[in-house]
Amino acid sequence: MPVEAVREASREMVRELGFLQDGAAALGVTHAQCHALIELGRRGTLTPGEIAELLRLDKSTVSRTVAGLEKLGLVAPARVVRGADGRRRPLALTAAGKRRLAELHASAGERVEGALALLDETERREVERGLALYARALRGARVRRAFTVRRIRKKDDTAVAALIREVMPEFGAQGPGFAIMDPEVDAMAAAYAGDRAAYYVIEKEGRIVGAGGFAPLVGGDERTCELRKMYFYPEVRGLGLGALLLDRLIDEARGAGYRTMYLETLENMTQARRLYEKRGFARRKAPCGATGHHGCDAWYERPL
Repeated sequence: MPVEAVREASREMVRELGFLQDGAAALGVTHAQCHALIELGRRGTLTPGEIAELLRLDKSTVSRTVAGLEKLGLVAPARVVRGADGRRRPLALTAAGKRRLAELHASAGERVEGALALLDETERREVERGLALYARALRGARVRRAFTVRRIRKKDDTAVAALIREVMPEFGAQGPGFAIMDPEVDAMAAAYAGDRAAYYVIEKEGRIVGAGGFAPLVGGDERTCELRKMYFYPEVRGLGLGALLLDRLIDEARGAGYRTMYLETLENMTQARRLYEKRGFARRKAPCGATGHHGCDAWYERPL
């Protein structure tokens, strides 16, 4: 992986953009203050707590940042909230703050415009897409750190069964012919305790928010496993957790001696199907094995 190359490019950007300076001296604000002004300009009003969340800064740093902006006359309370503490006091840009923000945008825009002028249209699109992808990946990596991926335990059975029974009906996968009816749903830890099976859960602050596993494909050959019961609650979808878990399961299945991973899903589970396809799963024209899940209408497999 080009880790060092990306780090070197990031360091060079930081230097070229002047972030190693103590502050944006020419415009009289620190970098944290600059970003606070930008977010206030974008959203109108924000509390210090909301600024802290947006800028990924601790509350004490934001308190100093806001105090400095107020002292400069660039922000002021949007309204007085009786009995509210300082962290919940809405702030807004003053007229002076709006002028300073316009100066900041003009200065930064001029620098970026000058750099982009050295590139052709194709290169500009590459820069835009690359930076957006990198920012999204950094954000995803930060979010992932709040989650733990581990093997299922017996005490997880109730929570995993609840996950499966809540998510599957969301896609119409209920009743005979679907995995929700499998006897193992109430005892997942025991069902995946064998040497050639594994089931993992993803939890945040002690709550299971996603899960998935693999086991030998019923009615298949011994070198083929089935990806089973991989589901996530709606609030954690789109955070990259599916890819995180699927990669773990693929590695585990390969280590267990399998050479092919098979799965059954539904056409209307479009987000899941996109993930499978990005991870190398190819569409099959017909089901494989004897899973009993005749309610599924999309089948995939990939070599391990």
